[in-house]
This record gives sequence, structure tokens and C-alpha cells, in this order.
Amino acid sequence: MATFGNLTDRLAETFTRLRGKGRLSPADVDGTVREIRRALLEADVALDVVKDFTARVRERALGDEVNKALNPAQQVVQIVNDELVRILGGEQRRLEFAKKPPTVIMLAGLQGAGKTTLAGKLATWLRKDGHTPLLVASDLQRPNAVTQLQVVGEQAGVAVYAPEPGNGVGNPVKVAKDGVREAERRQHDVVIVDTAGRLGVDAELMKQAADIRRAVDPDEVLFVIDAMIGQDAVATAQAFQKGVDFTGVVLTKLDGDSKGGAALSVASITGRPIMFAGTGEGLDDFEPFHPDRMASRILDLGDILTLIEQAQANFDEAEAAKVAEKLATSTFTLEDFLEQMQQLKNMGSIKNMLGMLPGAKGMREQLDNFDEGEITRTEAIIRSMTPAERRMPKLLNGSRRLRIARGSGTTVTEVNALVNRFEQAAKMMKTVAKGGVPQVPGMGPVPGASYAGKGSRGSSSKKKGSRSGNPAKRAAENAALAAGVKPAGASAASGSGFGLGKQAGAGAAGGPSPEELASLQKFLGRG
Repeated sequence: MATFGNLTDRLAETFTRLRGKGRLSPADVDGTVREIRRALLEADVALDVVKDFTARVRERALGDEVNKALNPAQQVVQIVNDELVRILGGEQRRLEFAKKPPTVIMLAGLQGAGKTTLAGKLATWLRKDGHTPLLVASDLQRPNAVTQLQVVGEQAGVAVYAPEPGNGVGNPVKVAKDGVREAERRQHDVVIVDTAGRLGVDAELMKQAADIRRAVDPDEVLFVIDAMIGQDAVATAQAFQKGVDFTGVVLTKLDGDSKGGAALSVASITGRPIMFAGTGEGLDDFEPFHPDRMASRILDLGDILTLIEQAQANFDEAEAAKVAEKLATSTFTLEDFLEQMQQLKNMGSIKNMLGMLPGAKGMREQLDNFDEGEITRTEAIIRSMTPAERRMPKLLNGSRRLRIARGSGTTVTEVNALVNRFEQAAKMMKTVAKGGVPQVPGMGPVPGASYAGKGSRGSSSKKKGSRSGNPAKRAAENAALAAGVKPAGASAASGSGFGLGKQAGAGAAGGPSPEELASLQKFLGRG
């Protein structure tokens, strides 16, 4: 995710300057707060929010609030993290469902904010949670808005109520009211009303939105806003709050905003929580908004909890157990490999998932260059094989590989590369299934781990030790090396969440290195 990329970089530079300081003087704090203020203003955060944020950070950094487990640099990161969580809303706010169905959710916002697509994303998310949403096409102004909602509804697998053709024809207030009645009649438990937007805030827009609100009496009014409009988000949100009012905010196009000012301003200025975020173009690129997790992403501390939730939602435990059994008995085939790739795709963008790892800032360039289309090409190659060829890759002679290359629109070289990668992956997975730790090309050995076959070719008979001239230091470093731990004098990894480590919930690891990411791309793609 590109969101907050510039802000994350600026904050990283600011915190790096604090490392190595035993204590922070008032001048150090003032200099740090000044840099934070510049970083927030460059990210298009509203001036009032910036003033409040930096004042609180300065007050806490100069106060007696000292955590003995953290050094001064880590302490400042912790304070900034806490204040980010606060201005982002503090706690996650969930949808409030009506005691007597249907629950009515009204969407409001400017034209171009992505309301219609958001309606489909919200419906998809609700359907997966066991609800039966109905989409109501009350945007009768924008050309083809009704048709677009019908297409989105079909893609999401949900019903759409669209009695009017739109394009300026029909009464949007009547459609919204009738849509709620239709949901009651057809026993849908959620109604999502898509309303019209304009290119700018105007009296006509506000009156129509207010009339629809009075007609349907919604349980939730979600203000949909484009995260890329920067400080204009504040004025727009305040205008909608005054004219229509809303219960929550949804940020769209959050994946395309490298500044993030809207997210850091809207909740604080309006007092209304950010409830959801759109993170891509697909209907599944949608997630509940967690202020604490978003703060961790901004500070490059990762978002492991969201990553775990996505994995749990998309991976089949029974299927995973079956694959584990195949790995242990050496019967893992290209068919199984294809199924695993499809489950991985169901989790969404791999680039976004990797961006949730702690220390992702250090591999932003590699993430930007990561080609997710390689997975599609790999699928095409495997699907061009016969079932027998997928089960027994040894059958793939020259003529078969040529046929597969033509059928998948690739080259024989790419087919050969895939088969080689599969054989390497099968060996690694077999090692894991037996409780070992495989060595991945491009990644270093895991400290303290034993490797199958190591010692014959991959290990050195001569052990490396400390060369320190101090006997006590030499003994301590040799003991650390023997335990597989990096000696205390070694420098910390660059992607370790600014040294905050476990205190901020980032985990002990600092995230994959650029070399590891390159290795993953080579495994998934053509290398």
C-alpha cells in the first residue's frame, strides 16, 4: 500500500536522528517536534490537527512519562504512535445493526469518491459475514450510475433494486423509500442506499441527500471520501456534516495516496470515526478501519493482525491438512501447487500483504516493482498442462513443453523455469513438513536452525569466532555466536520499526530484506 509512504519516510528519518542518545534535551525534543510538524503538513494534514498533535507530543516527550524499558528514541516513537491512534479515532467503531431488520445504510459523498463501487465492496463484505444485503439505486443523476450499480451487484453476488433507468429520470427519494419496503418484503436484512453525488458541494446535493435521509431514517450514514483530495477533505466533510450529518467515514483509494492527510484529518475534525477503507480496485479490497493498526503502518511497525485475519478468512484448514499430508508423503503435485496459489490470490494483493510486514519501508522500491501478474502467468502455464502432466512433471518432454508454452502464451524457457521452481519448492516444503528448516535461495540461514544435508557441502568445518582483544568480551561474543544470537555490538536491522521492537507490537522481526523479496518474486514469477 502506498498510503502514508512519504509521511512514513519523513518520520523514519526524524526518529533515526534520535538513536544513540542517552537522554533527550529540550532542544532535541523541539527539533524532533519541528520535523514531525513539517512531515504532517507535507502529508496534507489539516493545520489545526497538526498544531494539536505536535503540542501533545512535545508535552509528553518533555514530561515525566518515561518507560524504563525504552530508550529516548523508542519513547518518542511510542508517544507518536499513541497520538496517531488518538487522532485516527482511538478505537475501532463497528456497524450498528437495527434490532428489527432491515438495517438501512445510506452512502453520501461527492461524485468521483467511489460510492457505487464502495456499495459493492460493502455488500460483498456483509455477504461474507452472513448477511443478505440489497443495493438500492438512488443515484439517478450521474450518467449510467444505475447500470454501474447493477453490474457491481452482479459481481458481488447481491440483489439490486433499480426501478428507474436513471440518467436524470426518476425520483431518488421515492426509490430509496420503496427500496427499504422491497427489502422488508424480500427479507433482506441490510439495505445499502447509493445516492447521487456532485462535482462540488452545493445546495441541491445537500437537500436531496437530506430528503433521502428523512425518508428512509437510516441506521448508519456513511460519508464516502476520496483519500487523495488532501486538505479539501476537511472542508467537504464539514459541509456534509452540517447539511446531512453522518455517523461514520469511509476512505476510498487509500492504496493510491502517498500522503494520507484526509485520514489523519477527517476523524479528528468531525468527531466521526473512520469505519472502513477501500484499498484497491477489486471488490475484496476493502477492510474495517483499525486506528491502532493504521498508526502502526504509518510508523512502519507493520500490521500483522490484519494479515493473520486475511489468512484465516481465506485458507481452508481441511485443505491445508490435506496438503501437509501430501508434502509428508512426497505426493505434492502441480495441481496442489495451483490450488495453493489460488488460495493466496484470494487473500488479495500480495504487494499489500507484504506492505503489512514490519520494516516494509525498507523494501518500498522492491514492493513497487513487484509484478503480481507473474502469478497469473504461472496459473496459465499449469492450466495448459494435462492432468497427468500436473501430477507427474517428469512426463514434460520437449514437445509437451512447447505445446504448453503455446497454450499459455508464454515461452518454453518460462515453462522450464516454472518446473524448476516447483521442484525446488516441493523439496523445501517437504523439509518443512518433516520439521526441518529449508534454506531459501537469496535468504540467509536461520540462527540456531539445523538444515538437512548441511555439513557435506553447505557448511564450513572451521567455526568462526570473535577476534576481540578483550578476553571477557571475546568469551561473551563467542557464547552469543554459539547460541545463534547476534552479538550485542552489532548494528540493528534497518527495518526494525525504529528499534521499538515488541513494545509497540511490531514483533521481534524487522521484516523481509530486499533480497528476500527478490527471492519471493523469483519463486512466483519468471525471475
